[in-house]
Amino acid sequence: MEHDAIHEPARSTPVRAEYDVLVVGGGPAGLTSALAAAEDGLRVGLVENRSFVGGNMTIGLPVLGFLGQKGNQIIEGLPQKFIDRLKARGGASEHRPCPLHMGITLVEPEAVKTVALDMLLEAGVDVTFYTACVGVVMNEAGDTIRGIITEGKDGRSAILAKIVIDCTGDADVAYRAGVPCEKGDEHGGMQPPTLMFCIAGVDTDKLRNSIAVQPRTYLTDFIPAEYFGQNHQFIVVGLRELIAKAREERGLEIPNERTIIITGLRSGEVWINMTRVKGVDGTDSRSLSMGEIEARHQIDDIFTYLKAYVPGFESAYFTKTAPFLGIRETRRIVGDYVMNQDDVLSCRYFNEAIAVASYPIDIHRPGDDGCTLIWCGDCYDIPYRSLLPKKVEQLIVAGRAISTTHEAMGAIRVMATCMAMGEAAGRAAKLAIREDVSPRAINVKALQEDLRAHGAYLRTPLSQA
Repeated sequence: MEHDAIHEPARSTPVRAEYDVLVVGGGPAGLTSALAAAEDGLRVGLVENRSFVGGNMTIGLPVLGFLGQKGNQIIEGLPQKFIDRLKARGGASEHRPCPLHMGITLVEPEAVKTVALDMLLEAGVDVTFYTACVGVVMNEAGDTIRGIITEGKDGRSAILAKIVIDCTGDADVAYRAGVPCEKGDEHGGMQPPTLMFCIAGVDTDKLRNSIAVQPRTYLTDFIPAEYFGQNHQFIVVGLRELIAKAREERGLEIPNERTIIITGLRSGEVWINMTRVKGVDGTDSRSLSMGEIEARHQIDDIFTYLKAYVPGFESAYFTKTAPFLGIRETRRIVGDYVMNQDDVLSCRYFNEAIAVASYPIDIHRPGDDGCTLIWCGDCYDIPYRSLLPKKVEQLIVAGRAISTTHEAMGAIRVMATCMAMGEAAGRAAKLAIREDVSPRAINVKALQEDLRAHGAYLRTPLSQA
């Protein structure tokens, strides 16, 4: 390039709004963060760079994580209230046990957008769409966040707040504020993203009955054949032999070793989770663009495979792609505690637990087409300290960007768990403002009491059991 950089003139950035709590990102964690913070009258703002809220709940994925490995419901509170509102308008299923994923909750993407926004507006949250966070406002010492710099159609502006909650999924606010962050495994490899797409006209009864009656022909991973004979809505993971056959007979390029089919709430509708683009960095626009382009190219061969080899797809037709790539992993903050694989697999209790999770370590491996799955047998706690970033005050992080290792992130990244963390972050911010202390200085026992009082599920610490 002829020029490596240009110098922009200094500018005066207008302050557009001031809040008690500012939530950045309107996905599963951001939704519950804002709802929790706004419950008793605080001024709460939510900034989202897309035109809707709901995040990954709007791309065709089921919500995973409400049920534990022993079949009990381990996430309740605001996440459950959201599902209840969805169910009231036919936009969500029951929490259904699943041998592989513990539990699945099917949601209708468009209903998610509507119900989430309705709940935020009813709670008095000031929602701003089409606005990106491009910087932060810090105090003179550089150790306390005061707000963010945004960019939109109307140019740059600042939004100030007493406490900021980073629910971007990518630690965008924390990273810009100088919080130390990590990405990927020990080699920097991150889980590959997927572009979900939707197919209609599928005979899902033929599909499930074929698996149930001919299990030697239609082999599934971990999920017994009899499960499909009993459930009209389900996830298929497997059919590896069919993929191998399609590759051999037709030369189809299928970037996944497993067929992953998720039935929708509407009859004959399924969502496909099979595109896979290795090497994408979800914090880099050019890399994301490459991923989007490549994923769209992959859909044709996957669709051809499904129609030609998978029972029930003979009359299927393509309807839509998800509005954005489903990103599994980007930045993780380094916080006061780094949650690790042993914490998950030992079912660890924490005295400062703010959520309970049970989803297994589930890593779509960066270097090949496979997946690593490790179950712990029960539940594990998520500690409040993992939501608190090092070096910066008045900032809380919720969602998959909390302080974990690569392996632990593979377990806590699912949406129900992120919603539970979001509720805890919102309630922590509310307590900090009411007590006029930093989030790091709140009484965590009071936070736990507030969570329980609003229906959240927490385990009794072993020291008190």
